[in-house]
Amino acid sequence: MTIFERVPEPKAIGAGIVLQPSGMSVLAALGLLPPVVARGAVLRELYAETSKRRPVLKLAYSDVAGDLYGLGLHRGVLFQTLFEAVKASPAITLKCAVGIEDLTRAPDGRNLVVETDSRKEHGPFDLVVVADGARSRLRDDTALKKTVKKYPWGALWFVGTDAEHRFHHRLYQVLSGTRRMMGLLPTGLGPTGQTPLVSLFWSLGARSLEQWRAAGLLPWKEEILRFAPEAAPLLEQIQSPDQVLFAEYHDVVMAQWNTDDVVYLGDAAHATSPQLGQGCNLALVDAQVLAQCLAVSDALPLALDAYSRTRDAHLDYYQFATRWLTPFFQSDLTWLAPLRDFGMPIATRVPWVRRQMVTAMCGNALWPLTGTLPLETRPLALAAQNG
Repeated sequence: MTIFERVPEPKAIGAGIVLQPSGMSVLAALGLLPPVVARGAVLRELYAETSKRRPVLKLAYSDVAGDLYGLGLHRGVLFQTLFEAVKASPAITLKCAVGIEDLTRAPDGRNLVVETDSRKEHGPFDLVVVADGARSRLRDDTALKKTVKKYPWGALWFVGTDAEHRFHHRLYQVLSGTRRMMGLLPTGLGPTGQTPLVSLFWSLGARSLEQWRAAGLLPWKEEILRFAPEAAPLLEQIQSPDQVLFAEYHDVVMAQWNTDDVVYLGDAAHATSPQLGQGCNLALVDAQVLAQCLAVSDALPLALDAYSRTRDAHLDYYQFATRWLTPFFQSDLTWLAPLRDFGMPIATRVPWVRRQMVTAMCGNALWPLTGTLPLETRPLALAAQNG
């Protein structure tokens, strides 16, 4: 197996993410969960309220099972854990500083991959696994039907230190209409160090990014403090707009995720907005299912077709749910906010509805709500050191 990595020296960087029970189940099966949990922050619930402190959502993992939890994590921790496992595997050849731009065919019909700048060809390969993210350069190199749209909204991100342990056990959000959303996510210890981290995110329309930069930090900080005075210690750490990242999002829909010898995984296959916090978890389950399908079939086209069929119910649910839910939290449809603020507290009082919401948060809901993706490992015992 050969892995091509565009970056010359891959490093553990990035903002905060939520590793859900579905993603943890995959890492547990690989034997990679303990080092990730050791650097993460255990999350017991998602809590959202309006800027007037009226509760909108309170979803506890224990509403599904007492031994489930989420994990607030610096993206670099997950990367570092997987990267070290790749480097340690004698079955994998890692080629860094090789950006792949195109797929083409060798004379024998097998796949060749083509470098971005030099146009050098690598291969031939019997199978190409495309996992180059939402902006994939390789989606157009197959005849698979797809639509790719950029969301008009994104988010500003800052990861700061939480030396006083102010933030723990929950992802906290403050909402004001559909144009203002702030979140505070405990983010564990990060790739290095022993000081807890917390991620602050702020909803922002992509069209407003340059205006935000031109206005300077003071108006932004003042607005956040009106939302959440508890964010003050974090804001004090931000001295320059360069410390704040802007993440934009894409909606990617593919009719099928494979040809006879090419398969798409993760955001390259099915990117969504991060409203349900499922990106890395869906990608991990993709990889696990693909490995299982390849292991049980000697015929590559049949194995890849089985992969797409197996992933269908899971991915359909999250693409539908995310597309339906996102406008209630990030959009110019301001009339949706009163419906959200009034309706969601009522809905979560219904036990079946609340359980479905938490199941979706855990990452193992299936469409059309006829079952759940099995979580093969329940890793609560590892949580004691962080929870």
